[in-house]
Amino acid sequence: MSDTSKGIPQEQLPSQELHPPPMPVINLGHLSLDDPTVRSRVVNDIAKACCDLGYFQVISHGISQSVMDGAIEAASEFFKLPNEIKKEYASDDIRQPVRYDTSSKDGISMSRAFLKHYAHPLCDWLQYWPQQPPIYRQAVSSLKKEYMAKYAVEVRVVALKLMEAILEGLGIGKEYMHEKFEEGLQLLSVNCYPKVSQSDTSIGLAAHSDYGLLTILLTSCQGLEVVDRSSNSWKVVQQLPHALHVHVGDHMEVLSNGRIKTVVHRAVLNPQEARISLASIHGFALHEKVSSAKELVDEENPQKYKESSFNDFLEHLTANMDNRQRNFLESLRM
Repeated sequence: MSDTSKGIPQEQLPSQELHPPPMPVINLGHLSLDDPTVRSRVVNDIAKACCDLGYFQVISHGISQSVMDGAIEAASEFFKLPNEIKKEYASDDIRQPVRYDTSSKDGISMSRAFLKHYAHPLCDWLQYWPQQPPIYRQAVSSLKKEYMAKYAVEVRVVALKLMEAILEGLGIGKEYMHEKFEEGLQLLSVNCYPKVSQSDTSIGLAAHSDYGLLTILLTSCQGLEVVDRSSNSWKVVQQLPHALHVHVGDHMEVLSNGRIKTVVHRAVLNPQEARISLASIHGFALHEKVSSAKELVDEENPQKYKESSFNDFLEHLTANMDNRQRNFLESLRM
């Protein structure tokens, strides 16, 4: 679930796609080592990447290649289904537990098909997931088959580890609001971008930021770009084997009271092949408010944002269907 951004760089920004500079790659497995010095260094690396850039990639994250491949396969097989089957999940109601579309009704889609659905708690939402193709929705007892449900469960574990490290790096402790994170919301945005042709736009998804705290992205091939704040240009995200891309969202900026900034990103069409992406967006529960941590608010750093929830974000989208340039995060600034 995403939001267009007011005043953000647009498509005319220069791109670094010919020689994309490297971005931070963090070995998440080192967080579990007994050596406190190593753990401290990884926490500092994650915090620095969040504060300086707002994005990084993780390796040794604990999700097997077979699970990642299975999720991509399940998504790909869904988008290959006949249109009449996929349209069973089509809806203009953004509050539906499962929603499929192919148009630009959300204000930012340029050339993509998407399927959005909730994934946590899995036992509450699995019943709404597509029954076709058979590999997409598995009973909880069948998670060993390693398709979408298995990936959803495991990527959420990664998100919780990252949140602990980020909170620790901010100096507010990894146990900060632990229960709210444990009980929080997970939304899967499953996307299919066609192979670019000369007659098509090269943009699959226009510039935007995500509403949540963290987004973890798995993709089948290159196509994601982020705005590099230091050069004010589009930066191509490298496609590393077995890596997951991580970027922060609007609510992370709120929680950190502006120490961490939300990341503006877009999807460009790949000239060689169609692209599948799975964005796992993590935040608090539907009605749970996110506010700036009081530990990060003082006389020198007064509170910069109003508190808000995912429900507030949905209400913002509903109220601004005809004005997609009215940015959610901007509406929270004090």
